Parts: sequence; structure tokens; C-alpha cells
Amino acid sequence: MKKTTGMDRAATANWRPATRAVRGGTWRSEHGETSEALFLTSGYTYDDAQTVADRFAGEAEGMTYSRLQNPTVAMLEERIALMEGAEACRAQASGMAAMTAALLCQLSAGDHVVAARAAFGSCRWLVDHLLPRFGIETTVIDSAVDGEWDAAIRPNTKVFFFETPANPTLDVVDLTYVCDLAKAHGIVTVVDNAFATSALQRPLEFGADVIAYSATKLMDGQGRVLAGAVCGSRAFIDEVLLPFQRNTGPNLSPFNAWVVLKGLETLDLRAQAQSRAALELGRFIEPRLAGAGGRMLHPGLPSHPRHDLATRQMPRGTGPIFAFELPGGRAQAFALLDALELVDISNNIGDARTLMCHPASTTHANMGAEARGEMGVTEGLVRINVGLEDLDDLKEDLDRALSAAGL
Repeated sequence: MKKTTGMDRAATANWRPATRAVRGGTWRSEHGETSEALFLTSGYTYDDAQTVADRFAGEAEGMTYSRLQNPTVAMLEERIALMEGAEACRAQASGMAAMTAALLCQLSAGDHVVAARAAFGSCRWLVDHLLPRFGIETTVIDSAVDGEWDAAIRPNTKVFFFETPANPTLDVVDLTYVCDLAKAHGIVTVVDNAFATSALQRPLEFGADVIAYSATKLMDGQGRVLAGAVCGSRAFIDEVLLPFQRNTGPNLSPFNAWVVLKGLETLDLRAQAQSRAALELGRFIEPRLAGAGGRMLHPGLPSHPRHDLATRQMPRGTGPIFAFELPGGRAQAFALLDALELVDISNNIGDARTLMCHPASTTHANMGAEARGEMGVTEGLVRINVGLEDLDDLKEDLDRALSAAGL
């Protein structure tokens, strides 16, 4: 294949983010196709026995097996790395495969992890249940209180793990403070950036070491496939992550990689448009909540406790996702969801369609009431992903649903 764009870092150094999202990592075959080719193959053939021996020995470039390399997947990895400002990237089968791989590839029995308490339910399951089964100690803290990071460090602390903004409470972590603290103690920061993506926030620029993604969300953008990615230095990806991935196999399929490649072409446009719409919809809903004793959780609004920090870290938009708390608990939350006509009830995020869910009974149901209460996932909390529909239609639908729920 002819590697026409994206593979030469010098050639792409001056490209701006939107250009990298469309052109980065593109390979073309002898046919000169415009759109990236889809390579549906598990294995490869070789001209002679020495060629395959050299490839397996790492002494010659080329594909050996699609658990290790695939042209379509490699294009996606190059593109995400370019967009993120990372030296390298490895695609994963799902967002949770990315989170699991990013942690387990570098942790051993006796290590210690400090993690944010506000997190996606499955991420908390990794910290609360999976890691301790392998002798890895964990401490969960309030990630929005800077001093708690410092206080939680032990001599065996190996990793800081957090989301910002966090799912579903939209907690915002001070990236500069936490990453600087980690570096001073030789700790690796693993940041889940799925709520923002590189279109809105690039944690590596604040000193983060490893970025993990559910590419299922904003990167795909249309709710079509599962995908994940881990970005970092070349040394981390090739020497730490790759041996784990090679031997455990959480690999992304070529078809799913191709779909995400198509999604990345419009990521910049979607992320900014959806951020603007989410901000307007938040402003529309907030007075209704305030009058009824509810609470808005939107980092783009001045009412958020870390609004200034959020807008500094995400100057191009604070994302399409926010949450709000209804004073009437689960009954009122269900009444609101059941009254929706345009907006879909769905636990996905990042979609071009507007979606809403009740985290306590869906994404965080497996945590138990005590753990949910600790992280602020109350029975009245609902989360919304604002899509690309006409904003007035969304306002009308939310206005009807809020009224039906007694707000």
C-alpha cells in the first residue's frame, strides 16, 4: 500500500485539528481510492519463508496477523494519535477494553491506584472489584478536591485514573495540578477523555501520560459500532501496552475501525455544534430546576463549581453531555423520561441524536445504592446527550416533558 498522508509526522506537523481528523493516517493502495479501504482479513501471505521469519522477528516491516496489525485499523490508530498529539495509539474492541488494557498492562500485585469516585459504572467496577482480585490496592477519592490526590499517594502508587468531565456527574479534574503532582511522584496518569475527545480537550497538553477512549461515543458519533483506543508515548504503547494486547486480544475489527474513521471526519463539526446546543439547552432547563429545588450539572454554565476550570481546559466547548437532578427522585425522573416524544431514552452518549437516561437504574445500576450515593448519582439524576436536531424542537420536547413531570 502507498502511505500517502499522515504517516510522515513532519508532513503533518502544521496541519490543524480538523484537517488531521479528515486526512490523518490515510493509506492508499495502487487503486488510488479516495475513501479508506476496508481490509477484511485475519491473516496475510508472504513471497517467501524468509520474509515471514523477518517480520515475526521484528526485522522487517509488514503485516503478520490481524490481532497485531491490519491496514484499516492502523489508519485509525495513526489518525487518532495525530488528533490527540500522541506519539502512538492502539485501537481496542470497546471503550471498556481500552480502560482495562490501559490499567492492567502496567499494574502488578502490590501496586496501588488512586481513582476518581465519579466515573462510569464499569470503570468503577474495575477499580472496586477487578483490580483488588489481583492484589492491586485501590483508593477512591473526590477528584474535584485537589488535596485528596496528594493525600492518597502511597509509596506503591503507580497510577492515577480519572475521567474529566466525569460520567454522569460532570465532575471536572484540574488536569495541570493532578498531572504535575503525578509526575513529581513518578505516577502514570490515565485519563478517560471520552466526554470531550481531542476536538474539545487534549489532556496530553496538560501533562497526562495515557489517554483512553470509548470511540463508540463521539468519535463514531452515530451509535453504530463499539470501539476504543489508548494513546501515549511510543515507549508506553510498544513496550507496555502492546505485549498485553498481543497476548490477550482485545482488538478492534477492521469494519468497526473503518466506521470510526468515517466518524472522525465530522468530529470537529459535531463536537462544537453539539456543545453549543447543550449549552443553550442547559440554560433553558436550569431556571425550571432552580424554581423547583432541582440542580443543574453542566460545566459550561456558571452554576457549575468548576466552571472556570472547565472552560480553560475545554475552550472550544464543554461537550454535548450534561446532567440534572430532579427533586422528586426516581418517580419524577421516570415521569420526565416517559413524557419525551422526540428525545430517545438510551444509555449511549456522543450520538448525533439526543438521548436521555436515568443513570441510577442503567449505567450505574450495578454499583449499589451506597456507592451511587457516594459519587452523587442520586435517584433524581438524569443525563442527557444533546444531538444535532433543531434546538427549538428539543426545547419544545423538554418543555412538555418537564411539565408532565411537574416542573
